[in-house]
Formats: sequence, structure tokens, C-alpha cells
Amino acid sequence: MTKKSTLPTPDTSWIKQVIDLSFNFDKMTKRLATNSYKWDVGPEELPMWVADMDFETSPALVDALQKRLDHRIYGYTSIPDTYYDAVAHWWEKRHQYQIQKEWIMFCTGVVPAISSIVRNMTKAGDKVLVLAPVYNIFYNSIKNNQREVLVSELIYKDNGYSIEFDDVEKKLADPDTTLMIFCNPHNPIGKVWDKQVLEKLGTLCVKHEVLILSDEIHCDLTHPGHQYIPFASVSEVIAQNCITCVAPTKTFNLAGIQTSSIIVPNSKIRKLVHRGINTNEVAEPNFFAIEAAISAFTEGEPWLQALLEYLMANKQYLEHYLASELPQLQIIHSEATYLAWIDCRNITSNVSQLCKFIRKETGLYVSEGAIYGGNGHGFIRLNYACPKKRLTDGLQRLKIGIQAYQRMND
Repeated sequence: MTKKSTLPTPDTSWIKQVIDLSFNFDKMTKRLATNSYKWDVGPEELPMWVADMDFETSPALVDALQKRLDHRIYGYTSIPDTYYDAVAHWWEKRHQYQIQKEWIMFCTGVVPAISSIVRNMTKAGDKVLVLAPVYNIFYNSIKNNQREVLVSELIYKDNGYSIEFDDVEKKLADPDTTLMIFCNPHNPIGKVWDKQVLEKLGTLCVKHEVLILSDEIHCDLTHPGHQYIPFASVSEVIAQNCITCVAPTKTFNLAGIQTSSIIVPNSKIRKLVHRGINTNEVAEPNFFAIEAAISAFTEGEPWLQALLEYLMANKQYLEHYLASELPQLQIIHSEATYLAWIDCRNITSNVSQLCKFIRKETGLYVSEGAIYGGNGHGFIRLNYACPKKRLTDGLQRLKIGIQAYQRMND
């Protein structure tokens, strides 16, 4: 066992205020034996992989669901105007983007939406462009629908990522390329794309008649000083060529409730998407999906503000710990999400082996970067959306695992 760290920790005096507001992010939630996908692990293991937070959601949201539950009749659920109003108001208030209610379609999740759109807006054999490293499920949605994955690797330089526009345009110009799946903010690298980049990329897609499908599920998790810009808000021309997928699920820890929206300004494209999600049977909400979304977008903002502060303190602690205790690792500068993207190439060229070793040696379960494509094979992704005590445990396990791995390979 390594010597206990005596590192100074970031100022967290504001956490008392969070607790006073009944938003206790320090609570050590227990998720073993709850059919949790994330926590389907051994009793001594610590999962810090999938993008699922270990915090209880907004109390106001719980109250809304409890009220719905207390009705005691759980029949088919329709989608009221208040749902569309809540989505539109949230994006106007928090992101200064005006959405018309008729642009919005309910879907049972962003991943089902992406798969349905790939299936119905392209044809078998078409090429679908992604910018890697990127959320691994994009690849599945393309391949499982008999389309071809076309990858443009992001440029990694000076602890950050940028787009190789010459390569992107070459691949967009391919007549078989009909769709680009984009991530904004970008998972796993935590990049918030600025307006200039979005405008340049969107203009290229319009020029080469490639439809844009933008996954913006992490949009409410931007870090202080960074502003998420909806891709479709950049210009009217780009909006008419853009499908946007959004949801409260990452922001409010509701992934198991399966609720999302697809936003499509172009009426012709919207009709095709609407037909597709209904044909694929992913357009009908479960009993709680509508209430959860409405409550999140109308009552959840105070909880979200407290969450973002807590996540930032966790991020600062993580960065400080790695710099002091594991300087061989380099955490990539991020601007959004609660996912740390960590360069491990100073440790090994076989990060997959390293991840397996750490899990076996310490019980810490993190994501192997190779699944995200691009240069991801040299990285790990670590989820720090958890109580600080749990994060400390995870970082100590990481240190023990790294040190043991290095000793084994000396």
C-alpha cells in the first residue's frame, strides 16, 4: 500500500452551501445490487468508466416522478405541449438558441435516435464520417446498419485537439459520403467547439451535400468560461442541413429513464426523421420519460448549478493529484463533461493491457481509450462524477496500479 497522500486540496468551502440546499453531492451512494449497468462489478471493484454519475438527481425531479408514481395507473403516455415548451425554453434560456416547438420530436434516447437516423437518412453502403477519437457507439450505429465508417482523425498537439480540415473536406467530397455524425461538446476529449470551427465545418457539409447529425447530449456540462454553441444556431443555411440530438439524461443522471429530443428545423428532413423513429418504434415515451424531462428543464437549474461547481472541484482535485502523484500521466485540457481523458503513453504503448492490469490489481475499472478510435489507444477515460471520497479512492487505486505496473515492467 502506498503512503497516504498529504496533498493540499482545493477550496471546497462552498460545498456547505450545496448541502444546505439539500444537494448533497458528498453522499456516498450505494449502487451495487441495483441492476446498475455501471456497477455490475465485483464487491471490491470501483467502476469509473461509463458516463453515469454517482449522484442522486434533483430533489424536485424526484418529487415530480413520485407524484406521477402515486397516481397508480401506468398506462400509455402521450406527449403534452408542456414537454415541447420545456425543451424550447431551456435552450433559449441557457444557450440563447430559439427553437420552434414544431422542430422537436421525442425519442427514447440519443443512441436510438442516431441509429434510426443512420438507418433512414442514408442507404446501405453509404459512408458516414466521424472525427476520432469519438464516442464509441457512433461506430456501432454505423456498422450495425450496414454503412461504412469513414474516420478523420483529430490533430493532437500541445495538450489539445483540432480538426484537420483538408482531410475532412476530402472525405466529405467522396460521393458515397452522405452523413457526418458530430459530437458537440466532444466525447471523450471534452472539447467545446467554437463558432468559427462549427461554421467552417458546417459550410463544408453544405457544399458537399452531407447531412449533419450532431450529438449534443453533453451540452449542459460545460466548464466555467466556456460556452456551448448549438451547431444549428451558427447560420440558417447550416440549420437547414442539421439534425440535433439532445437530452436531460447526462445532465441530470437520468440515462435509465430513456428520454431525449431530436431537433430538426428543415421540414422535409423532419418528416423523414419522424417517419423513421416511428417506423423503428422509438418515438413513444415510457411512463416517466415526459415528467422527468419537464421537471429537469423547468425545475432543475439550481441543482445543475450546484452540480457544475462540485464537478469543477473534483476536476481540480484530480488534476492536482495527477500532477503531484502521477506526473507520468498527462490529463488533457477539457472544456466540458465529467470525463477525464488521460494520456498514458509515458507508461506504456499497451494501454489496453494497463487497464486490465489496474482492474485486476486494484479493482479500478476505467475505459480503454482504444474503443474511441483515432489516437485513443494511448489514453484512458476516467469518470469523476462521484463523491470526492470515492474519487480519492479511485485516484489512489490508479496510483497503486500504475506503480505496480511499472515495477512489473522494470
